[in-house]
Amino acid sequence: MRRTVGAEEGDKEEEEAEAQYHSKDFEWEELRAEVENDPSFCQHLLPFQPTSTSSSSSPQAQSDSDAWKRFHIRHSAGKFFKERRYLLKEFPELASCNENSKVLEVGCGNGSTVLPLLRGNENIIVYACDCSTETVERVKEIIDASNIISIKQRFHPFYCDLSINRFPTWLACNQCRDIYLQSQHKSISDVTMNNIMDSNNLYLLRESGCCNGGVDFITLIFTLSAIPLQTMPVSIKECFSVLKPGGLLLFRDYGLYDMTMLRFELEKRVGFREYMRSDGTRSYFFCLDTVRDLFVGAGFTELELEYCCIKSVNRRNGKSMRRVWVHGKFQKPL
Repeated sequence: MRRTVGAEEGDKEEEEAEAQYHSKDFEWEELRAEVENDPSFCQHLLPFQPTSTSSSSSPQAQSDSDAWKRFHIRHSAGKFFKERRYLLKEFPELASCNENSKVLEVGCGNGSTVLPLLRGNENIIVYACDCSTETVERVKEIIDASNIISIKQRFHPFYCDLSINRFPTWLACNQCRDIYLQSQHKSISDVTMNNIMDSNNLYLLRESGCCNGGVDFITLIFTLSAIPLQTMPVSIKECFSVLKPGGLLLFRDYGLYDMTMLRFELEKRVGFREYMRSDGTRSYFFCLDTVRDLFVGAGFTELELEYCCIKSVNRRNGKSMRRVWVHGKFQKPL
């Protein structure tokens, strides 16, 4: 049985030896039956009637991005997040990949994913983006503060809001990537796709076969749920476009009937299985069929897709927490 180390958004109190959890502490179907037969949860099951204020147009997407920027600025100090050290065990391909394998971390936040990747495999080169220039600068400072030259040399952060923008050209083209690396002395916010190559040149490069996928892995770790459901298909297709043929997209995100979903109040619903927190940040809760439709619809081949059902105990109040996440591996066909 697959095991996962640590618990996402679990206790944030200690830096002691990591606790281990089975990925099947309980059966998701049993949780589903319990939730769907409990009248107190009926508001989560009702169809959602959209209003003019719940659309996911470009202004709404920009509003979502601004909310996450404020969120990361507010939590830029301290240990709000733990490092996701379980990733190399959940996705062993990252631990055994070839030398100079390139990983793109989408939505890097404070670096809780990139740090264990860089420390755990010296062969990995990590490109990491986020929708906040302040967050990107902060994670770069965290990496620089490690004082480990080999890690700093293998980490390349950049700004990109995937809910609004396309990836920069250099992710799929060696020549463009070299230009980007030469410009690392500039501010992160200055290194954008428009500084390197305009959209017409990008189109010509792709038509000529120059830009047909440049990274070996993409990690989408608790990122896709943070953007509006309507924009997810375009964002996933953009990931597909910069992944090498045969490359892997590694996915982990909130699952249907996770504890946090059931805690949302009715007025926080902004869509079916989609909620808005009081700080303006968004969260979607995935069922397996939705994930499958999104990724297969973008051209990926499904390799693994399952619920991770983990029971943990809150050390502060002793209450048991049933967490549900979706684990997935998808491949770009050769």
